[in-house]
Amino acid sequence: MSRRRWQVVLFVLIAVSCMAGFLTPPFALALGIALALTIGQPFPAFTHRWTKVLLQASVVGFGFGMNLAEVWVAGRTGFGFTLATVAGTMLLGWLVGRLLKVESQVSCLVSSGTAICGGSAIAAVGAVLDADKRAMSVSLATVFVLNAVALFVFPVLGWKLGMNQEQFGLWAAIAIHDTSSVVGAAAKYGDQALQMATTVKLTRTLWIIPLSLGVALVTRRRGARITIPWFVLFFVMAAAVRSILPQGAAVYEGIRQVAKLGLTLTLFFIGCGLSREAVRKVGPRAMIEGVILWVAISLAGLVAVRSILGA
Repeated sequence: MSRRRWQVVLFVLIAVSCMAGFLTPPFALALGIALALTIGQPFPAFTHRWTKVLLQASVVGFGFGMNLAEVWVAGRTGFGFTLATVAGTMLLGWLVGRLLKVESQVSCLVSSGTAICGGSAIAAVGAVLDADKRAMSVSLATVFVLNAVALFVFPVLGWKLGMNQEQFGLWAAIAIHDTSSVVGAAAKYGDQALQMATTVKLTRTLWIIPLSLGVALVTRRRGARITIPWFVLFFVMAAAVRSILPQGAAVYEGIRQVAKLGLTLTLFFIGCGLSREAVRKVGPRAMIEGVILWVAISLAGLVAVRSILGA
């Protein structure tokens, strides 16, 4: 069998296993990474195009499993700390970037991805900065690697620290970069963790708008294109439907289960996106900055969780 056929067979087999519920989200991500770094994946354009759509659809699907009042409480819980961590991460990123002599665009993008929601924030701020392709690829690869590590490491740390589901959900939403890994890690921890993590993370995602405006103001870029994460609105609408029409509980649970399967497939697609070229692009200075920011926001988040939700 040719290399191309092996790629297609393995890709389809893993994708079907994801949708059949045979794989957990972290294992699906690991298989995607393994496929990408060994024989390669056969459909890079397809996975790149559909990853974002699948992720957003899955997040909206999770909204049907949540009560609107609980969404409001969870979002309010993380609001104040979100403001502090976004501002603090951007400031620390600027200082660390200057200290390590990281290219200014790369430093700003890595800081943005760490502060809010990984690749989505990098894409939004990159558009404002009119960042070159190299800066975009280095920052995305840096955050991707750390994001993949977080999906496996954070649930273990949560259990070791004796965190309950609500505490872990808040911590994951604060400290893990991309929404995909936040949801994946929280889903592994439990349903309450998933609800808290998804809501708080989506609240953080909304900060893409003021951050983009702030970067445009600081860099004096007039007419910069600002990205609005509309899928967050659809998530809230799904929770509202669940709250207003509770008699459809069986249907909502079905949608939530499909969303879980969609998330697993999404993480497989994301894993497939980690090419050898992307790994080579991650310079040591950008990675060091990313790790420093990640550790800082993780520790600050842990302190905040203990303070807000108790030890």
